[in-house]
Amino acid sequence: MNRAKYHFSASLASHSCTAVTILSFFILLLSAFSSFGQDTLKPTLHSNNLLLNPDTLKSPTTVTSDSFMPTVYFTGNSSELSDKEKRKRIKTIAIINVAGYGAAMAGLYAAWYKDYPQGKFHFFNDIDEWKGIDKIGHTYSAYAESKASMELWRWTGIDRKKRILLGGFSGAIYQTTIEILDGFSTEWGWSWGDFGANILGSSMLVAQEFAWDEQRIQFKWSFHRKRYDDPALNARSNDIFGKSSPERFLKDYNGQTYWLSTSLRPFFPDSRIPAWLQVSVGTGIEGVFGARSNIAKDDLGNITFDRSDIKRRRQWYLAPDVDLTKIKTKKRGVKLALTLLNIIKFPTPSLEYSNGKMRVNWFHF
Repeated sequence: MNRAKYHFSASLASHSCTAVTILSFFILLLSAFSSFGQDTLKPTLHSNNLLLNPDTLKSPTTVTSDSFMPTVYFTGNSSELSDKEKRKRIKTIAIINVAGYGAAMAGLYAAWYKDYPQGKFHFFNDIDEWKGIDKIGHTYSAYAESKASMELWRWTGIDRKKRILLGGFSGAIYQTTIEILDGFSTEWGWSWGDFGANILGSSMLVAQEFAWDEQRIQFKWSFHRKRYDDPALNARSNDIFGKSSPERFLKDYNGQTYWLSTSLRPFFPDSRIPAWLQVSVGTGIEGVFGARSNIAKDDLGNITFDRSDIKRRRQWYLAPDVDLTKIKTKKRGVKLALTLLNIIKFPTPSLEYSNGKMRVNWFHF
């Protein structure tokens, strides 16, 4: 598709950062399995099924069957690592970050930037595009990438503050590289809105780690492919979002929902609320077939698509959710998989508010 034909200033960054998010978690998956293979079986204290920070382990903790009390599992304990082993792990994770992200950026440049004109570094204001859903996508991507990186650095055994800051702001740094590439592309530009969203996503993770040593408010995402009865809308979606399901998965804003999920139990520790039960607030958009309007023009200014009759609207959702990290398991591979999958909203019914009306979605993903 000819990108010059349709203005994609905001969507490129959002789509590519989503791809980088997936890559980051893929790297986390491979490195974590590799690290588990190097670990010896040692007793380790867990709280809420999440690894307690080694710096906070000052004395033995009583183990109970309550889901919110520490539980003993067997895995490698980073607090017992020798200085030599710590240096080895730090080197490993540094190489993974540099090599993995370097390869991702090289691939991104080859796929998205090199065949299009470049010039002086410049700025572009896209704050009003796509009804802001792309900015939420940037925030989510930075949060997810930071989470992946922080868990990698946790494995090295470095102290708590370094792990939070080094891993926590990795997402914003990764995303800023994309903003710089946009800044030198004549068809896009550096977006302060995107940059601010990136900082917000990483800061959300860092602030919660410093405050609570856990993510009590979790950023999640869900997607369903949009299909329309009107052939013109399907054709337009194919043009701007792609024809294949993987392309739609990454690009179609109309099918994406972003969620903030929180467990009530940490705020009410004496209650009988299940540890895994969460309440989730989500948002998405509908009827959006262009960055600023549902009108498209070719290079000569001729209108090629005009659906101004379709209202571009925001949707809000309220739904239950499941915190997969609270599912007890002694299988390290299963626990890792649950941690990774926890960036995706668990499919449940939802209550939707849109266009001044309420409705129930019996299955929302």
